[in-house]
Amino acid sequence: MKKPSLKTSLIVAGVLGLTAIGATQVREIIKIMGVGALVTQFGGDINKGFNSLSGHKDRDAATTKVVPIITVGVNSRGAIGAAQVMGTRKQVEKVKAIAALEADILGKEVKIRALIPVEAENITDKSKVRAVEGVGVSGIVDLRL
Repeated sequence: MKKPSLKTSLIVAGVLGLTAIGATQVREIIKIMGVGALVTQFGGDINKGFNSLSGHKDRDAATTKVVPIITVGVNSRGAIGAAQVMGTRKQVEKVKAIAALEADILGKEVKIRALIPVEAENITDKSKVRAVEGVGVSGIVDLRL
């Protein structure tokens, strides 16, 4: 009997891996990667749209840009989208993403959400998540996962 090639073995392993992950998770991974790519590709255009809507004109004291926003938390619906941040040019340039942390309080009657501009794109590694001071969120585009 002929031994399977490395290529065939990798394909079989990939298919088994996708099956183990499940179709729902694969869809979420595609959304996350797709939204991240869209924000990278069209962030400037999205930013212009926000600025047009709000009548804002960028200057050194108050400039804007669009970055990915990732929502996580206890009982969170989980989402990824885009957020516009605003602050001084120097501080805005540091922002790589928005960490949107959610929690329910008083049972499920009240949900709180903290929007934190951060220097890291990967917000799952808490040791690398540092807030950027003096920058706020001025607009949000959200996609349900």
